[in-house]
Amino acid sequence: MRFEGSTIFVTGGAGFIGSAVIRHLLQDTGAVVVNIDKLTYAANLSSIPDADESENYVFERADICDAPLLCKLFEKHRPHAVMNLAAESHVDRSIDGPGDFIQTNVVGTFTLLQEALRYWRSLTPARRDLFRFLHVSTDEVYGSLGADGLFTEATAYEPNSPYSATKASSDHLVRAWHETYELPTLITNCSNNYGPYHFPEKLIPHIIIKALGSERLPVYGDGQNIRDWLYVEDHAKALTLVLERGVVGETYNVGGRNARPNLEVVQTICDLLDVMRPTKHGPRRQLISFVTDRPGHDRRYAIDASKLENDLGWRAAENFDTGLKKTVDWYLKNEPWWRAILDRGYETQRVGLIQSRSDPLRIGRRH
Repeated sequence: MRFEGSTIFVTGGAGFIGSAVIRHLLQDTGAVVVNIDKLTYAANLSSIPDADESENYVFERADICDAPLLCKLFEKHRPHAVMNLAAESHVDRSIDGPGDFIQTNVVGTFTLLQEALRYWRSLTPARRDLFRFLHVSTDEVYGSLGADGLFTEATAYEPNSPYSATKASSDHLVRAWHETYELPTLITNCSNNYGPYHFPEKLIPHIIIKALGSERLPVYGDGQNIRDWLYVEDHAKALTLVLERGVVGETYNVGGRNARPNLEVVQTICDLLDVMRPTKHGPRRQLISFVTDRPGHDRRYAIDASKLENDLGWRAAENFDTGLKKTVDWYLKNEPWWRAILDRGYETQRVGLIQSRSDPLRIGRRH
């Protein structure tokens, strides 16, 4: 069985993508998984429903900025690999509070790299050869595409939001730690993920939940910003494949070849819900309203995943139609999961609207 006898650190394992990675590792491989997460507002351990019954799962509550604690965890568990998915990830929140993003995404990645390097240097030559550090990043580091073309691994970085700037910074750190210190690292850059257990602040779950409540469905700007959508379970499988077979020092783009304008995504969700959960109030498309655009909103993303497909043999199992239908169905069948998040006090209100680009009170660290 794949990863039999291996211990894998998954940082940010209580988050959306991290929990999908852990579910995949526990269900489909023989790895021992150590979930390292500090449990921020978006973390949810109930997103790993089989964890309590698994002998191959360990949870460690820790912040990747905490070097002494990370050092103890490396010595305690002696991992064969690290999958770094710990990150602040919501673009709108990065506009209001960029300091949190710099701390976790930049300082945290630096701290984790330092502790991984210290641990890796302590290993025997045979164990050093097997060790891998996989850093999971985003296509947003590349900036905004024009009307044509795709992001490739050779695309120059041009981040436009505080979030993407911090992820670009972390990518550069990972690459530097490989080139300078020979730490065996890999980087992946993915398109927008969607699927089960997605925190309600992101577009697709946000629209599903609001549409179920017959609430107004906000669409930024003219709704023609294009995103490339990737089903989260396909992404999880891609990441373990890169960890297992990827070439050290390389970057792999992960995308589902499912580019859609945001308005079309919202309209499709409305149409699915009208069939799967009809309402007497009429078509849900009538709930759509256009709101002020996000500051610095990138116009178009689209990933070329040819390198991953050709070199490692990965293919996305879901297209956008099948994946979105599965996602809507999951939210209909798992209302207690997302209802518990709302009941804890999370409000599905908009953030990231700055009063002024020069207002220092709006761009400081959130407390």
